[in-house]
Amino acid sequence: MTRKLLVTDDAMIIREMIKDTVSEAGWEIVGEATNGQEAIERFQEQQPDAMTLDLVMPEYDGLHALEGIKKSNPNAKILVVSALNQKRVLQDAIRLGADDFIVKPFEKERLLSALNKLVAN
Repeated sequence: MTRKLLVTDDAMIIREMIKDTVSEAGWEIVGEATNGQEAIERFQEQQPDAMTLDLVMPEYDGLHALEGIKKSNPNAKILVVSALNQKRVLQDAIRLGADDFIVKPFEKERLLSALNKLVAN
């Protein structure tokens, strides 16, 4: 069964890296978002099996998206992929419902491992 992924990051290069990595592993990319509000809207439209979420984005950040998505779907599987490695922000993300967290730049194997673990649960 093909897994569906929503990719959220304001940097196109990061979105492309994520999409290339997961597509090669058999995932289907069902959408992209460049800020937190778009992420909420795309999630509700597409209902992906999992999503990647950057924390630092213009307009609405990843914490905004995380809160909005988890309110509408508490079972949403969300992998935070962010360059921020700050304890407080990570704690906020976990408190709001992030399922896992990886730091950019990431290794492809780490990204796939984290996503596969999310959808296995």
